[in-house]
Amino acid sequence: MKAVVSVIGRDSVGIIAKVSAGCADFGANILDISQTVLDEYFTMIMIVDIDKLNRPFNEFVDYMSVRGKTDGLDIHVMHEDIFNSMHRI
Repeated sequence: MKAVVSVIGRDSVGIIAKVSAGCADFGANILDISQTVLDEYFTMIMIVDIDKLNRPFNEFVDYMSVRGKTDGLDIHVMHEDIFNSMHRI
C-alpha cells in the first residue's frame, strides 16, 4: 500500500530532511519525491510505501500533521485508496 504526502510552507533549510526523518521513524519508505520552490514557498509531494509501518497509519497521519505545524508547514498524508477515489472521473 502507498500514501501521498504533501507539504506546503515557507521555504527553509531542512524541510526534506525533517519530513524524511518522520517517514523513517514510522517505517514509511519514500518511493518518489517531487519538490519545488515557488517564489518563497516550498511545495513537495511524496509517494511512500506504508506496508511496513511500525505503528498504525492514523498515528503516522497525526504525527506528520503535528510535525508540520511545529515547523510552520502544512503536511497532509492521504492513503492511496482515498486519493484514487477522490480523483477518479
